[in-house]
Amino acid sequence: MSSDIKRNFALLSGPLAFLLLRFVAQSFGSAAASALGMAAWMALWWVFRPVGIAVTALLPIAVNAVLNLIPSGHVISNYFSEIVVLLLGADLICLTWSRTGLDRRVAVKALCGIGTSMRQQIVAWLGASVVLSVFLPNVVVAAILCPIAAAMLKFVNGGEEPDVRQSAPILLAIGWGSGIGGFGSPIGGAANLVAIAYMEQLTGHEFMYVDWVLRFVPILFLVFLLNLFFLWQINRTTQDLNGSASYFKKLNEEFGPLKRGEKIGLTLFVLATLLAFLRPLYAEMLPGLKPAYSFLTLGLLMFVLRDENDEVMMDWKYAESHVMWGMMFLFASGMALGRMLIETGAVKQLTALIAASGPSGGLGTVALFAAFGCFLTELSSNTAAASIALPVVISITQTLGLNPVPYMLLTVVAVNCAYVLPVSTRAIPVSYGLDAGLQIRQGLRLTFLNVILVTALGWFCINYVPFFARL
Repeated sequence: MSSDIKRNFALLSGPLAFLLLRFVAQSFGSAAASALGMAAWMALWWVFRPVGIAVTALLPIAVNAVLNLIPSGHVISNYFSEIVVLLLGADLICLTWSRTGLDRRVAVKALCGIGTSMRQQIVAWLGASVVLSVFLPNVVVAAILCPIAAAMLKFVNGGEEPDVRQSAPILLAIGWGSGIGGFGSPIGGAANLVAIAYMEQLTGHEFMYVDWVLRFVPILFLVFLLNLFFLWQINRTTQDLNGSASYFKKLNEEFGPLKRGEKIGLTLFVLATLLAFLRPLYAEMLPGLKPAYSFLTLGLLMFVLRDENDEVMMDWKYAESHVMWGMMFLFASGMALGRMLIETGAVKQLTALIAASGPSGGLGTVALFAAFGCFLTELSSNTAAASIALPVVISITQTLGLNPVPYMLLTVVAVNCAYVLPVSTRAIPVSYGLDAGLQIRQGLRLTFLNVILVTALGWFCINYVPFFARL
């Protein structure tokens, strides 16, 4: 097949899938069918990449403008939402790292501490992502760790863009790890707070955060192991990064003391991270200073502060050409698509199909809820997925005369485990060089394994761990 034929096939695959779903899913209603078609179109173009992934990310705006599926403001507002502001702020801070050489210093230091074994690297990046996202929003964790990992990989590759075999396992570890860690604590993600609100409404009493940790940390550990072994399996060829540990230690010594510009970049980065982490301590005093605005405010300081040469840390010309605008569009597109699916009624129709399948409360019902949660969170944010899935779970279990709590808890796990489409948190590693098609292919495999694991764990807890169901 010639390159022109391949490109034309890739180009037409999205619109044809869109038209096919509009025809096949007419029973859902025209708007809902169109939203489903939009999801298929974007997924296919992210896989085959006939155009840039950021271009695909803008499709919801164009398609909605033509078909008027939902109010345009509901779509466009996602492209400069709070999360996008956070990404912009984090990007501005991290851009000074490359200008001052701090990225090379951090990369070498990381290699000295972690080692050059790819297995060690995967454990370290996955572990750091999971642990940090237990306490911080997952997008913050991905935005913090991806530039550090990208700088390290570029450095060990002699300043050139790293080979996909080197970069993929590490960037996947960050993207996936920062997602799954979210269910480790109630503050790990807004989806968890949605779940707590439903459970408090259901039980009539306060749901203690310690109860959450006791139930979910053991499950998180097992999900972590699944992700770790899967990432090790992906990395079959590259055993070590270039260079030796002694070489990196020697190189680290040659850097000398931190320069003023490096100190400023590092200090503001750490300060922004601490402000995000310690948000509960000052939320009442500064209710508007959420993590997104902390990062942007400190990022704007880069245009004012001066380095050791009395030059500003950042000028707009440099920022304009180096900020990852495509990453922001890519992240926003997932939220815009989720909004379209919800407001057109596509998700409601899918929910009705599940309810009509006649669940009985056994292993099949657990698997159904796990798969449903994973499916929803791929198409939208985990917060939206929890908001949609949990009322369905409550309704179905109460109809069957079952205790809804354990089924709700396993659904929370499912909506925090998304691996496939390059949207939401998973868009950030793609912007740093991860191949979106590879993420989709490997993510589908891991999603299948994860549904099996969550189903098995949920069924076991429901039947053999009475503590799990009591609140």
